[in-house]
Amino acid sequence: MPKPILMLGLDGWSQDIAETLIKEGRMPAFARLQREAAIATLDHGDARWTGLAWEHVATGRSPDDARRWAAVDFDKKRYRAENKTTRQRPFLAELPVSAVVFDAPYFDLSAATEARGMVNWGAHDPGIATFSQPASLTEEIVRKFGPYPAKRHIYGEVWYDPDEAQTMADALAESVEVRADVTEWLLAERLPDWDLAFTVISEFHSAVEALYHGWDESHPLHGQPSAVAARSGIVRVYEAVDRMVARLLARFPQATFVLFNLHGMGPNGSDVASMALLPELMYRMQFGKPLMRRLPVDESGDAMPPGRGGWSHAVTGLVPKPALIKRVAGRAIGKPVSSKPMYWMPAVRYQPYWKRMEAFALPSFYDGRIRVNLVGRERHGMVAHNQYESVLDRIETALMDCRQSRSEAPIVTRIERNMRPPLDLEPSQADLIVQWQGAPNGLVHPRYGTIGPLPYRRPGGHTGGDGIAYFHGAGIKQGPQFQRSAFDVVPTVIEMLGHTPYGLSGQSFAHLISR
Repeated sequence: MPKPILMLGLDGWSQDIAETLIKEGRMPAFARLQREAAIATLDHGDARWTGLAWEHVATGRSPDDARRWAAVDFDKKRYRAENKTTRQRPFLAELPVSAVVFDAPYFDLSAATEARGMVNWGAHDPGIATFSQPASLTEEIVRKFGPYPAKRHIYGEVWYDPDEAQTMADALAESVEVRADVTEWLLAERLPDWDLAFTVISEFHSAVEALYHGWDESHPLHGQPSAVAARSGIVRVYEAVDRMVARLLARFPQATFVLFNLHGMGPNGSDVASMALLPELMYRMQFGKPLMRRLPVDESGDAMPPGRGGWSHAVTGLVPKPALIKRVAGRAIGKPVSSKPMYWMPAVRYQPYWKRMEAFALPSFYDGRIRVNLVGRERHGMVAHNQYESVLDRIETALMDCRQSRSEAPIVTRIERNMRPPLDLEPSQADLIVQWQGAPNGLVHPRYGTIGPLPYRRPGGHTGGDGIAYFHGAGIKQGPQFQRSAFDVVPTVIEMLGHTPYGLSGQSFAHLISR
């Protein structure tokens, strides 16, 4: 009889941070896992840049198999970009097991009719509307434990405000404690009959993205007054999660534990470049003039901190807001259903000009993404098929000619062309994908001039090393650490439950870890 499995997703986990804290004696539960668990490092490959890591877990499918390569879709008829919620069926939809799911991002619980639980309680980028089975469970959790304590700080921008950094650190640490209470109650008392429990701890994600400058002494923002509170906040989140894991290990000794993340975290090198610099560069290439106004700089020539209005207020406000954006934003603020509003991102301000441009930058949370306005594909296509490659060549040359305004180093480290036939490009795909060098907050081009400098947004991002998976419990053998694809975790769990994985992107490695 297969043992019950408790899957704990570690959203935004950095193994480098954990290793340091384990050596300092701050994480005894994970020190125990390192001694007793089977451990696999996980290669997420280029799929990490899609921004859909937890959809890859929820569905067990890769971007190619799910035909979804980014969280943002481009509507080629309306020239609109939309940050879509998930439309994919979860791996539990066809799995005949008793399951409980709590706060797993991008997990469409409504499609897994035999599963119970709640999604979108306090997830970072939940990717799905709040939903529970049974329907009363959402109200029960709120009544018993209150709302998610750090809701205001899920997407915090606090590096320029020491007081806010401290407040965020306090809220995230508290949220882990409440998350532990909800999880233990849900699995031990409210819905105790389960073969598989799947929950995701997301406070790492919020903490590292907003507070990473406090941890990384080489970060450009490490000298900010907020760095002390930022480092303390990251440490407290990791310590709180360690206590949560210890509680669950003690409460469910009969279960096999699978603790994992798909990739690591590190410094953010893409926000300013992808969200602001690239859209303005593409506009200047088309129209030969700037749209973005200059932001005041300090005595050293660096961008002024954004202030209490936040990065979006400071940077998006540099680009004029067309009337169309006002109407779209009004609807988005009202009640987003299948997509999440992106009116806060500077790239969206260029949307009304796209139909008059040969190519434009799509809104992006990671790498820069460029779409060509192709005849026969986009409704108002301008670029003929025999000009497609030359347009891409011209864009690549312009990008390679750009230099960072602070260091005069190249701004680009890699440009990737989509290898599919251009007319077959999916809504979530781009013709060019741009990876940035360092963390550029301004650029200089010999023809198109200077853009920026702009203030940083998130200090941390998805640039860390491999992910990791710990397998712990009776019947699991400890062995040397080995590497697998990040897509192998879900098939392995399914096989450990006594079922045959099918229709998934990875391969089970249960035979490598079972006694």
